[in-house]
Amino acid sequence: MPRIQSSTDLRNKYNEISSFCRESREPVFITKNGQGDLVIMSVEMFEMLSGKLDLYRLLDEGRAAAMAGRKRPYADVFSELEQELANGHL
Repeated sequence: MPRIQSSTDLRNKYNEISSFCRESREPVFITKNGQGDLVIMSVEMFEMLSGKLDLYRLLDEGRAAAMAGRKRPYADVFSELEQELANGHL
């Protein structure tokens, strides 16, 4: 169940909300005048979500490229990756 707190709580209970976000790895939804206003989360969770979004974007690009016929055999791709690793580029 999402944790919802007011903007007044954010001002008065910042340390408690901060601890909750870091320890539970859950966001806190902040309301202002009874309406949703902000979502607070730990930096760790923000970075994880940002990483997932980047991955989804890359997967979508790959899917679009494959549908457009821009494909290569996986053996060629892995061979190039191994070469880049050997040369210290990755």
